[in-house]
Amino acid sequence: MTRRLPRTAIIGAGISGLTAGKMLKDYGVGYTTFESSDRIGGNWAFGNPNGHSSAYRSLHIDTSRQRLCFKDFPMPSDYPAFPHHSQIKTYLDDYAAAFGLLENIEFGNGVEHAARAGDGWDITDQAGDVRRFDLLVVANGHHWDPRWPSFPGTFSGAQIHSHQYIDPRTPLDLYGKRILIVGLGNSAADIAVEVSSRSLDNTVTLSTRSSGWIVPKYIAGKPGDTMWRTTPYLPLSWQRKAIQLAAPVMGIDPQLYGLPAANHKLFEAHPTQSVELPLRLGSGDVIPKPNVARLDGETVWFEDDTSGEFDVIIYATGYNITFPFFDPDFISAPDNHIPLYKRMFLPGIQNLAFIGFAQSVPTLFPFVECQSRLLAAYAIGRYALPAVAEMQRVIAADEQLYTGHCTDRARHTQQVDYFHYEHQLRTREIPEGMKRASA
Repeated sequence: MTRRLPRTAIIGAGISGLTAGKMLKDYGVGYTTFESSDRIGGNWAFGNPNGHSSAYRSLHIDTSRQRLCFKDFPMPSDYPAFPHHSQIKTYLDDYAAAFGLLENIEFGNGVEHAARAGDGWDITDQAGDVRRFDLLVVANGHHWDPRWPSFPGTFSGAQIHSHQYIDPRTPLDLYGKRILIVGLGNSAADIAVEVSSRSLDNTVTLSTRSSGWIVPKYIAGKPGDTMWRTTPYLPLSWQRKAIQLAAPVMGIDPQLYGLPAANHKLFEAHPTQSVELPLRLGSGDVIPKPNVARLDGETVWFEDDTSGEFDVIIYATGYNITFPFFDPDFISAPDNHIPLYKRMFLPGIQNLAFIGFAQSVPTLFPFVECQSRLLAAYAIGRYALPAVAEMQRVIAADEQLYTGHCTDRARHTQQVDYFHYEHQLRTREIPEGMKRASA
């Protein structure tokens, strides 16, 4: 008897939704992608009218194109090592066109509500229609809902999140200003470098809670992420230790540039990739400070009992994982933690899959590509999930493997090592799932 393929709904047409759709199409699974915007790309669609892009005008990808591109669709050879966001968007447009993905996307028609209905899902779209699907794929991304810190006191100046930052004139005029940037991730580093240019006549201060290791994008003249990769044949803890032992001679200690000492070892939190930030710190163009202690009008007090007067605060403090289409008491991610089997499946709900909900080191595009292969195999019945108890056991083991060494922060709840993850899926999980499916 021929198995009926599931009618599938995908939420979002960013890189995760596009890749999921491509793989489902390859396997002959019919699907509909609901996209609230008028374009594909999600986070990489600069100026996305749905507000889900965090790209600023000068943004370049932090992962080299060699590591970033999909395995079945290489990036153009004339792209630079670290492409601009506009080139990433063009690449995604070309990907969608090459595989005929646009025809399955309903633009300007996102999902307002998703609820289980018998063996399927009732999807209420923006048009107000309720439609029934068998399988739901959540690919709405996790870099669009800004996370704001909570400091004692009030600030009388202007405050924005890095999600809102476009350039030194948008959304605020950042010329001749006293600017405080809170955070030390890649966005904080990029924005600090940009607004601290002497031509803008600003005074720029960078405040960090945990500090962080600042790693270069280039090593020996080549993109650093092409110079190393983890291996699945040695414990990840050994490999991290080897790199940590080399850290003192790599010039990546934040104290070398006046920042506070990191409260963690290298790779116990995401390092910051920047060539220019150490130069700006060393040149006095960016003033390093520890965490904010309290706000008092224009005055900001820091944990070292120093203070400064500021006109603007830019919070580069990360994002929340949010599912606005689910009832909060059904599925949520408190403190960004959502326990998923292989970062995809929620134990006990067989007809629901998540794509792209991970901080994949060092690359995301191939990560969602291998997730989407598993999704497609699952959709056609070639792969089956284990029992709920086994899924929960594996989730706990994987979290210990990938995040057990990390600092206790919301941004580290979904970290995975791509090379280890892909190898495990390809050599063990999919073959075992195929055996379960045929049993």
